[in-house]
Amino acid sequence: MLKRFLGKGGTGLAEASKGLNKKAELGRLGELAAEKYLKKKGYRILERNFNGRFGELDIIARKGETLVFVEVKTRSGSGYAAAKEAVDSRKAARIIKAACEYMQRKGLPEDTRVRFDVIGITAGAGGEAGLSGSGEIIIEQIEAAFDAG
Repeated sequence: MLKRFLGKGGTGLAEASKGLNKKAELGRLGELAAEKYLKKKGYRILERNFNGRFGELDIIARKGETLVFVEVKTRSGSGYAAAKEAVDSRKAARIIKAACEYMQRKGLPEDTRVRFDVIGITAGAGGEAGLSGSGEIIIEQIEAAFDAG
């Protein structure tokens, strides 16, 4: 279902999943689905998979004047924790540090309005059904899931 959701339209699906194990492939497909979802909601994608000293930022986007850092959590089946529960305080702190590093590298002012979102994607209620094209996908976006405060 994820592959069908992504469709054609230059998503780089083949390249994104080339040589990856099933878990990594599911993660990359989830990030592509989240990117497509955000674009439909009017976000401008600035960067994907930014790697810095503190780890990776899945998606960096703009919505109006707000810079949005998005953590994507993709799961197969319905037996996993909700999106917000997948990001604990330690992971949130790492994302915030990585976001600060990104802003410094890009020369963005400290008073830039930022937000930290989590997108949870559940692919196919039947385990790997989401990868094969059957089953349903559920996308849940939690805006301002945590803050740098």
